[in-house]
Amino acid sequence: MQTQSKVMPVNIGINEEDRKEIAQGLSRLLADSYSLYLKTHNFHWNVTGPMFQTLHVLFEEEYTELASAVDEIAERIRALGYPAPGTYSEFAELSSIPETKGVPKAEDMIRLLVEGQEAVVRTARSIFPVVERVNDEPTADLLTQRMQVHEKNAWMLRSLLEQ
Repeated sequence: MQTQSKVMPVNIGINEEDRKEIAQGLSRLLADSYSLYLKTHNFHWNVTGPMFQTLHVLFEEEYTELASAVDEIAERIRALGYPAPGTYSEFAELSSIPETKGVPKAEDMIRLLVEGQEAVVRTARSIFPVVERVNDEPTADLLTQRMQVHEKNAWMLRSLLEQ
């Protein structure tokens, strides 16, 4: 990750080393969020079975929300003075969410999305120590919002699996 501070210094009360660490964490969050977006959109297109309508609509709601989220995360990285990753190869390297090959059955799609939602929460939570230490409230707010969304989504998806 290269710093943009050579062009224009960033003086927001957080030193460059801490901003870099936060930006690196947010880059992992961005990669996880984009990977989950892509997986959810794929499942929206390819879901079949008796729960088709319910899942098709739910998956669309979730990938639409994720599309906005990736923009917010990338913009926070930029506000910290660093370039946001934006290629599939960067996302593949940074993401903790594995790509799903083929077209799983609807119930497996739900399980995979629960795992993805929970992975995003873990990534967001892992950034908190440095964010809290340097009083980076805008990033803390962003992380809190993301964790709330993904924890709720995971709960809703898990509810579909109950027998």
